[in-house]
Amino acid sequence: MTTPRFVPLAVTANRAPEIIAARATAFRELMRTRRTVRHFSTEPIAREVIERCLMAAGGAPSGANLQPWHFVVVSDPALKARIRIAAEEEEREFYSRRAPQEWLDALAPLGTDADKPFLESAPYLIAIFSQAYGVLPDGRKVKNYYVQESVGIATGMLITAIHYAGLSSLTHTPSPMGFLNEILNRPPNEKPFLLLVVGHPADDAMVPDISKKPLSEIATFV
Repeated sequence: MTTPRFVPLAVTANRAPEIIAARATAFRELMRTRRTVRHFSTEPIAREVIERCLMAAGGAPSGANLQPWHFVVVSDPALKARIRIAAEEEEREFYSRRAPQEWLDALAPLGTDADKPFLESAPYLIAIFSQAYGVLPDGRKVKNYYVQESVGIATGMLITAIHYAGLSSLTHTPSPMGFLNEILNRPPNEKPFLLLVVGHPADDAMVPDISKKPLSEIATFV
């Protein structure tokens, strides 16, 4: 058994209560402005911005620190076009045949449909894959733990980092998403988790007139 190795925790944040409260308030106000966008500008974004956001996401906690995620950043127009064609095919099936009316009713206030032009107009698509197991250099498989929870946390941190950088994003989950493995040549131990569309919003971008639940409905203090 491996003997655990520890290093000192590097704590640099100011621990004064008023500073902590101010930072929490400032972050809340920043995140209050985050909106899911469906109309993207074609304006390019420097690759290093995406790299830094991904590095932030890669710092997420994970089961046994096995980090069971892989991010494929797509900027090639031909690949984006292939992804759009495959995604819209699944979405047409969803809206016309698969989705129960209750689900369609829930989506109605968002104004969504099977057409996904943002998959080509946005400068980046980030395909997020979860890894059920890792593969060692000698080919042996290593089971990963709490995969969905870990990848979900990392995805949330990525969305937050993208917003903090001043960009917009959209979580897209056509179902099924197996076409991403084929198009992006991913191995069998990886399963598509989510497709994140990233870029600047179009100048004329509109968002649904919706609201979030208040604290009293999402949290209980005991």
